[in-house]
Formats: sequence, C-alpha cells, structure tokens
Amino acid sequence: MKKAADVLTKLSQPSNVATHSSMALIGSVDAAGAAEDEKRKEKELDALRRKPKLQAIAAKEVGSLRLTPWEVLHTLGRAVALARRGAGRGLAEHWGSLKYSQALTGGPDAYMKLSAEGRETADYYKALQSDELGIGFALMLAKQVLSRRFPQHIVSIIPADTTLRAGWALTSRDKGPRVGYRYRPRFFAEVWKPGEPSRVFPIESKGNHSNATVSHDQLASASAHVEAVHIGSWNETPSLVFSTELPVEGPLTIHALHSAGKDGRLNHPSEQSSRSLDHFIQDANFFPGIQQPAEDDRTPQTKPGFHVTPDRRDWFRHVLARTEAAGLTAFAGDGEATVQYLTKRQGSRHFTGFAHAATGSVQDAREKLLGIQIVGTDHVFRLNRTRVEAFSGVAEDLFRHLEEGRVEQYRREVYARRNGWPVDTWDSRWRGPVSMNPDGSVLAMRVLTS
Repeated sequence: MKKAADVLTKLSQPSNVATHSSMALIGSVDAAGAAEDEKRKEKELDALRRKPKLQAIAAKEVGSLRLTPWEVLHTLGRAVALARRGAGRGLAEHWGSLKYSQALTGGPDAYMKLSAEGRETADYYKALQSDELGIGFALMLAKQVLSRRFPQHIVSIIPADTTLRAGWALTSRDKGPRVGYRYRPRFFAEVWKPGEPSRVFPIESKGNHSNATVSHDQLASASAHVEAVHIGSWNETPSLVFSTELPVEGPLTIHALHSAGKDGRLNHPSEQSSRSLDHFIQDANFFPGIQQPAEDDRTPQTKPGFHVTPDRRDWFRHVLARTEAAGLTAFAGDGEATVQYLTKRQGSRHFTGFAHAATGSVQDAREKLLGIQIVGTDHVFRLNRTRVEAFSGVAEDLFRHLEEGRVEQYRREVYARRNGWPVDTWDSRWRGPVSMNPDGSVLAMRVLTS
C-alpha cells in the first residue's frame, strides 16, 4: 500500500516541461517535408499540401510550462472520452489514460521525463504510449498558448473526427458523400467568450520515443493534417502542430509550431440567430473539398479536405459546442445525457444499448473534491497490487445544466467561474491527487482502505 501511496503523491507533484519552438525548428521541419515529398515523387505520388508558412510560437506563450503527471492524464482522458475504438463504447475510453499512472516522473526542481516503468513500456508499446502521452502534453501546451494569447476567453478542446462527422462522411460506413482524404486534425481548440464571435484552431499532435529528427518528420506530417480544414477564407485558418519527444533517457520535450491566419472565426451569436446551442442537431451532408478563390473569372478545382464556408460558420459553432458538451457528459459517465448531443453519424448509438464487459460507465458517484460537489463515475483497479479508486466527473451544478440540455446556460456559468477554480493538486480529505479543469471536469484517484 505504501508504494501505491507514493505513486499517488508523485502524480500530484508539478515538474518543469521542456518546450521548443524556434526558427531552427522551422528550417528542420521544412527540410523534412521536402525530403518526404521527394520520396512521394519517386513513388509517383503527389506532394502533400501543407500549411504554407509555419512559424515559431512566441516565447511568452510557449515557455514556463509546469505540469503534474495527473493533469496530463486528465487532459488525455478528456480528449478521448468520445473515442470510437473496437467494439467498446467511447464512454469508458478515458479510463485508458490511467495505464500511464506510473509512466512519468520529475520533481519541483526537475524536468519531467519517463519513469523506469515508462521506459520499460516504451520497449514494447512504443507507438501507443508516445502517441497517447503526446496528446496529453500537446493539449496542455495548446491551452496555455491560447489562454495567454486570449486571456479573457475560455479554451475548449473538441475532438475533430467527432465534430467533422456531423457534416461530412469520413468513412465508407458513414452515409453521405465520402471525403476520401485521410489527412485531418485530431482536435479543434475553440477560443470563446459569451456574446462574442469565437475562433477555432485545428490542432495535430504526435509523439515519439526517439529523437528530435523524428519530431521534425512528425511536424511536417502534422502540417498536412491541419491544412485539411479551412474555416472561412482560403489559407487564413490559424493552427497549432505538436510533436512530443519522450526519449528513453533524459527529459521530454514538446516541439511546437503554429500557422497564423486572420480567419477561423465563427459567427457572432446574435439574437436573430435561429441556432440556440440548446437545440438538437442533425447530420448534414456537405460535399467534400476546399474551394480556392476564383482566378481570372474562373473557379478553380476544389482541394481535398473540409471547408467551413461563411454560410456554415453558425452551424459549425453549434456543432462544436454540443460536441464539447457530449465529451463532458461522457467523462462523467452519463451515456443517456451524452446521446442528446451527438448525431447518428457522430456515434450517438455508442452510448445506448449493449456494452461489452469493462467498457461501460455509469454516472452514479458523488464526491466533494477541493470543496466543490462533483457528480460522475468511478473505476476500481490495482496499482502495485493495491486497490485504488479513480473518479471522473463534472461540478454538479454545471453538470445539471448539461444533463437537461442547457448548453447556453452552462457556457455562461463556466465562463463566469473561469478564474475561481481551486489550483490545489491534492485533496487531504480525499487522500489523493485531484486535477480540476476550467470546463468543470475533475479527475481524482485514491487508495481504497477497505
């Protein structure tokens, strides 16, 4: 039991996280992209369409990152709560983040790195561990960058696949005109404030257990993924790309670049708009492709990808907000509440009916953490032979709004409380690490004493 308790203590300890964004990195990524295109040319394949000008992120936005391992796992869990993997429902996918409870180590005066267990796992499950941990680190840095850039706004992270499925058919199983293009971002970051137009940033994250050279290749590939979504004008959608280098020896490093753009803007939620965020949405069937501007009175061919044209901005804002709500209710274990926010193509059926063993969660737990009443779901497993309990949920008053379909009210209240959430990483009454996000979601874990 003592060893398990030590693990929980380490999960709550903040460490420095190394970040890298520079002109030298841009040059290395451009060279990696050019080399990849040469290989494609030899195979008689077209060069990839990438963001035309990646830039370094300002030091004041990307620097001074301090995280606890538990915050990283919380962010990863929230990010995959709507995942559709295998035969299991996405409702319980977020528990998968807990397999990395012993993968990271650091300390108050140290940089975060892989622990002994994380290094051992890397020998057998390189791609999976680096990819999933890369999501957690990338999204933590993305939220820091955008929060510093837009200090009076909320930053919401929404899975891109689930969002895009509301308007486009991504696979042969989806009804509608199929996109047939495998490049797309993993996430969208919506930067919003009640009563104002929001901005959306496509995000692609990758990870590796190798070295910086592999990160250069990954960032070049990530650039093609974020280029696949245009919001508004041609080539004016801002985006973020990340590659987290998790070497077997030495501190991990998040390599990050961004593309600037004047668009990515969604409509002002005016009183005349017929799209209340509380209203249900249905699958749309947009024809795939990104329309380039006309040249010499001729309309050029569309490029492969997804285009949120000006007439679709209001629709996209609606889908983003309801998909975020679905992620929160899924994280709290409430499948019934989640169904109302997803279209059929987005996977609403995954939250109804039969669930395979160990893939379903139930919203039937209630805890007071850091002085805030939380409702959610729990999961019991063994950590170093000791039984531990993990709990995920949402602040009860905010969850009730989501449960009843009141997305507009949820957003108003979560914005009003954006600076009032506890910053502690340990709850002595709970006896374990706690991570609390500005969206009202909470992840906690403790040793079971009986």
